Amino acid sequence: MEERFVEVGPEGDTMRLAVLESGTGGSPLLLVHGFTGAKEDFVDEVDRLAARGFHVVAPDHRGHGRSAQPDDEAAYSLETFATDMFCLADALGWPSFDLLGHSMGGMVAQLMVIAQPERVRRLILMDTHHGAIGGVDAEVIAAGAALARTDGLAVIQELLKFAANPLENPAHVRTCAEREGYEAWCDSKMLVCSPAMYAAVLGQFDTVADRLDDLAAVRTETLVLVGELDKPFVGASRRMAATMPAATLVVIPDAGHSPQFESTVAWREAVDGFLADTAGRAGVITTGRAT
Repeated sequence: MEERFVEVGPEGDTMRLAVLESGTGGSPLLLVHGFTGAKEDFVDEVDRLAARGFHVVAPDHRGHGRSAQPDDEAAYSLETFATDMFCLADALGWPSFDLLGHSMGGMVAQLMVIAQPERVRRLILMDTHHGAIGGVDAEVIAAGAALARTDGLAVIQELLKFAANPLENPAHVRTCAEREGYEAWCDSKMLVCSPAMYAAVLGQFDTVADRLDDLAAVRTETLVLVGELDKPFVGASRRMAATMPAATLVVIPDAGHSPQFESTVAWREAVDGFLADTAGRAGVITTGRAT
């Protein structure tokens, strides 16, 4: 596995994205992280999946990690992230590829497969939503965006520690206790993000148009994957799996929003099985058994 930088987009309007890459020459697989996440959300999987025959690329979105961070809030949207991912695939010489999107990355992946279904060979939607997430007052969202602009993300992160975090669950708490440095690493990812990105994208989660009807027309083989403790996303995952014609739902026991860390063995079993052979699969899997 190596980290490198890739210039994506048309000449004169390029964006520098940092990527983790392994398995050059294998079957293309793009791993797309979520809001205030990072390419290192897949750091334990890049070489492992490459060893299974994939050319694995995990990028930092613009405004995240070590990728470029434009100051203009207009440079950030779910649609822009989706365009960046297609441009990255172009730069890699990938006419088509397998695609995994986590959380916000799953929303980006939905936009991608809706816009250009012929390019997405197989799709994994992981702990994500088909529309507005809801549950947070619009005034609170506006205040968070304003605070990001004036005071930066360190202040917001401290405030979030005292607020009710919908993604906080026993699986995350257990992983923080069991995996040395995990909690500090989770915090550090947000702190290197662009405040402009945070302010621009935060409000979109509550106002974005619902994609469920569009997903009903997507015939790409799809794995909808969710931790059973990830309450904001379990219902949405079930709806997507029930709506998409070629979708399978996998519910990972004792996992929350980041099952690749919280229940690694079960997560790998689901992902590896899906990528190995999706032919004829359908239904719901909760503990490795289709129902």
